[in-house]
Amino acid sequence: MTNFPDDAISAAGPVGGVVLAGGRSSRFGSDKMLAELGGRPLIAHALARLGPQVAALAISANGDPARFADFGCPVLPDPVPDFQGPLAGVLAGLDWATANGFEAIVTAAGDTPVFPEDLVTALRVAAFAAAAPVAVALTPEEGGGFRAHPTFALWRADLRDTLAAALAAGQRRVLGFAESQGAGRAIFEGRGPAAFHNVNTRADLAEAEAGR
Repeated sequence: MTNFPDDAISAAGPVGGVVLAGGRSSRFGSDKMLAELGGRPLIAHALARLGPQVAALAISANGDPARFADFGCPVLPDPVPDFQGPLAGVLAGLDWATANGFEAIVTAAGDTPVFPEDLVTALRVAAFAAAAPVAVALTPEEGGGFRAHPTFALWRADLRDTLAAALAAGQRRVLGFAESQGAGRAIFEGRGPAAFHNVNTRADLAEAEAGR
């Protein structure tokens, strides 16, 4: 891995990976993280993608943690009440990072089976370039502009208190919080529309299965 200055988010310190699986799967009709794709649970694909890129993995999820026992990762419930969305999962990840000595975490959505294998490296470089404590993945859109994928992001561990305060003040938008911290932009060119394609419905799952 590239070495970076010690005062940068992209320093060579360890980065943990957190797969966000705390959604309610309301459009899917059951726990989509355990729905099978290619003979494996959907979340297993995200874990397998992210695992080689980070020092350790955790799953951000509410409910019974036993349903993820086969994956051998700690399961992190939201540290705040009332199901406050993915940012609460990021906060759980930052608590875990602090407890385990990680400089930062990279989050990835558990319902996205295929995402770049250089995700972590690109996010670290983007955070360093922007001198920012956060970096977010983006892809170019046809006709110009970029689409942000804010659940695919790098978060420095010392953002924990700032994020907790933002949640307490009513912030729920992942991108909104990231941008408030001057987020770096990791632009993934030439990856195609499937690079961050997520599964929301059973039709999406069937499409992903057909595309394997």
